[in-house]
Amino acid sequence: MRDHRKLRAFQHADNLALLAYRATKSFPKSEMFGLVSQMRRASVSAASNIVEGCARHGEADYLRFLDMAYGSVKELEYQTSLAFRLGFMPQRSHDEMSDLCAECARTLNGLINALRHHRRNP
Repeated sequence: MRDHRKLRAFQHADNLALLAYRATKSFPKSEMFGLVSQMRRASVSAASNIVEGCARHGEADYLRFLDMAYGSVKELEYQTSLAFRLGFMPQRSHDEMSDLCAECARTLNGLINALRHHRRNP
């Protein structure tokens, strides 16, 4: 079994979840069940899928959950851009969240590619 806490991808995703909750606190109340909910769900999903993947015994399952985590990070990246363009987020929060999304996506992509390469060339 893998320890998710040791993965840089998890550390980034965990920080993204914390940041998403903080950033969406000041969104309009009318967005509580819209963008706020979506951004929080995507951020928690990214970290949760990494944790669940690490708990799986098979490498195929592990990869599948990492792929889902990657998708959630990319979803959050778009939602962050949308929130900024709608005026719900200040520039600083947008930049911080966008940078962390990009770093998390890069880290996950590198991990996924390394695992896929290893599976093809044992």
